Amino acid sequence: SGWQEQRTLRLHVPTFKHYESDELPTCGRQLWPAVSITGAECKLQCDHCQASILEPMLPATSPDSFIRLCEELIVNGAQGILLSGGSNHQNEVEYTPYLPQIEKLKTKYPEFQIAIHTALVDDVMALRLDSSGIDVAMFDLIGAQDTITQVYHLKRQVDDFENTLLSLRKTSMKVVPHIVIGLHYGNLLGEWNALEMVARHGADALILVVVMPQYARPSRPFITPAPEQVGQFFLDARQRLPHMPVMLGCARPPGYDKVILDSYAVMAGLDGIAHPSEGIVALAEKLNRYIDVSASCCSINDVDIISGHYQPDDRHIINEQRIKWK
Repeated sequence: SGWQEQRTLRLHVPTFKHYESDELPTCGRQLWPAVSITGAECKLQCDHCQASILEPMLPATSPDSFIRLCEELIVNGAQGILLSGGSNHQNEVEYTPYLPQIEKLKTKYPEFQIAIHTALVDDVMALRLDSSGIDVAMFDLIGAQDTITQVYHLKRQVDDFENTLLSLRKTSMKVVPHIVIGLHYGNLLGEWNALEMVARHGADALILVVVMPQYARPSRPFITPAPEQVGQFFLDARQRLPHMPVMLGCARPPGYDKVILDSYAVMAGLDGIAHPSEGIVALAEKLNRYIDVSASCCSINDVDIISGHYQPDDRHIINEQRIKWK
């Protein structure tokens, strides 16, 4: 028994990544695709990513192609999109030409949710994103100067990341910073400083992700972060932010490490897991945690796409797939 039992565990299965599980029903429709305004191009080529995260996203490299793509997605049943793109050399994504089209889209389809990776912004850009109708603003919050300089190859300061959080918090958008655990070549360095920034300035939710070494170039290798260290950070984040939703996002190492990390997330009392490992429903059941299931990006933690909040002893509902997609 413990305080974590009382927290509902939200399991997110957004469709911008392939996902299969014997414990959860699959969506079968592109309810939540990811869209990149630069295709697979990114000027930064950070050591941890090499733009590989952009590659599976749907490309929309002009404002006209963006609006056409979104209209097509909506016709096919999409509830929203994760909007991203490659950065320029200042860690800024150049969304400005797209903002009029985003505003038109949100005016015509106000229920269509847009969660955007902002990268670094100032007050002016944050307000422009807000006025276009963006629902959720996300960005990677980095707390170590060495990581900014060495991993991101950026001539920016830790203060620039904290100021981005401050600028976004002045808007009406939901603000959901991400902390990438192990971002310094697989080692934990600035994570606790980033956590303190969130504690100081607040956020609507915090997403924790774990660096994936397989995307690094051989000349600048990453180690896989030690699962017990990551699990300790999960617990530290939970205890530091007891009243804020804290979720484990999509990005984390695959295979056995993913199973261990997901288990730590449940036991630490995190509020949600994206693309949970096999067995996580059973573990949550053992810990008497309630479960909700959603097809949305985990940053949209209050959008219910699946009906049915169910009790742990109703696990047969999941296995028989009686929870229906809306």
